[in-house]
Amino acid sequence: MTITGMTLIDLGYRPGKWFREALEYANNYQLTGDALAGYLETVSPTIHELHQQPVAYHKNILAETEEEALNVRQVMATMDELMKTPTVITGAVMPDACPTGSTGQIPVGGVVAAKGAIHPAMHSADICCSVMMTSFGHVDPRAVLDAAHGITHFGGGGRDDLFELPRSFEEKALADPYLGDERSMMLARTHLGTQGDGNHFLFVGRSRQTGETIMVTHHGSRGFGANLYKKGMKVAERFRQEISPQTLPTNAWIPWSEEEGKAYWESLQLVREWTRLNHTVLHEKTCQVMKIDPVMRFWNEHNFVFREDDTFYHAKGATPLDDKFVPDSHEQLRLIPLNMSEPVLIVRGETTVENLGFAPHGAGRNISRSGHIRKHTGRTVREIFEAETQGLDIRFFSKNVDISELPSAYKNAASVQEQMKTFGLGEVVDEILPYGCIMAGDWKADAPWRKKNRLME
Repeated sequence: MTITGMTLIDLGYRPGKWFREALEYANNYQLTGDALAGYLETVSPTIHELHQQPVAYHKNILAETEEEALNVRQVMATMDELMKTPTVITGAVMPDACPTGSTGQIPVGGVVAAKGAIHPAMHSADICCSVMMTSFGHVDPRAVLDAAHGITHFGGGGRDDLFELPRSFEEKALADPYLGDERSMMLARTHLGTQGDGNHFLFVGRSRQTGETIMVTHHGSRGFGANLYKKGMKVAERFRQEISPQTLPTNAWIPWSEEEGKAYWESLQLVREWTRLNHTVLHEKTCQVMKIDPVMRFWNEHNFVFREDDTFYHAKGATPLDDKFVPDSHEQLRLIPLNMSEPVLIVRGETTVENLGFAPHGAGRNISRSGHIRKHTGRTVREIFEAETQGLDIRFFSKNVDISELPSAYKNAASVQEQMKTFGLGEVVDEILPYGCIMAGDWKADAPWRKKNRLME
């Protein structure tokens, strides 16, 4: 009698990629009865059950207002659900935490350590969102901001000028099983030198300690990384259905023990390399325009996956303090931006039981973008903009102000810094005092499809 996939399903097994090899073996050796049952028991995937109770995690956050208290309750609710995921062994919440997506999805400002598993949704589509700084020495900050404004690019899509993808990187990416397809390579080329939208920025200020003018860029891996994320989620979902169907789809994982897991890890490293290059070309070109050699430069991620042996730390908006997570660390220094009217913090710190080797990544939000916009009903955009940016050179690349990126949209910066001290989340060693910054703004207001609709009205 031929053993089929339906035979295995009738025996209580879920269909999976292991069926093919198991059926071939069982039919070749004509296994039946106890022999078949014994064989299937050894080759069928282990089903990973949810933890009955959330795995304990560290809560490095306090609430001082009712709005903050509601935010904290929402963060803890989603963390409590997430920490039931079978792979999870510990976690932490940072002072700038805020929920994103559905309950059970990692919040911004969350750190989750998983054993032998990479969870794509825990690094999200904005893989390797990061910050880089360059010191230009004692020069006029406006001149730096003007130079940078002339070469950067914010908003949707890519560009086909100014920057060329290095051949050495292109060869590595083409050989990568996740990244070597035509679409990934197109995005790697055309998105080089772009910064996207949302909370990404180009900030210029002066060091409190030295008075030097410093530029800071903030962005992730753009479409190149987002394309990898989509592929990773598909692979993770296939494994979820096979080995842990009770796990929420947003918490699906790729096992490190599998070929797909090791390949995905290597792809993440290439995305990291591309993102650093994306920062670097903007900084180098600005230096060329200014005819200045950089005094100092360093960078760090704050939205990535960090590995220690077979434990993977997923930092969704959390800055790695520990040098073991940052192979190209510069004197253990890290950057933590707050908002456009506050300094960018330069910090260093040590790993503790409570922080797991991480610090906040910024000021975070207490309410959503749309909720913040509703709070300002009755005031014009110009009124809000002028009140919140007085004394600063604030530019929106699209020329349309986005009030959801103005300072009041974010948590109280002083409170975040105070909680950093309270919970031992890094020591501030310098501050980059704000002169001005560039952000995308509401670029969709002038998107081609909206212009077309207005013409048809």
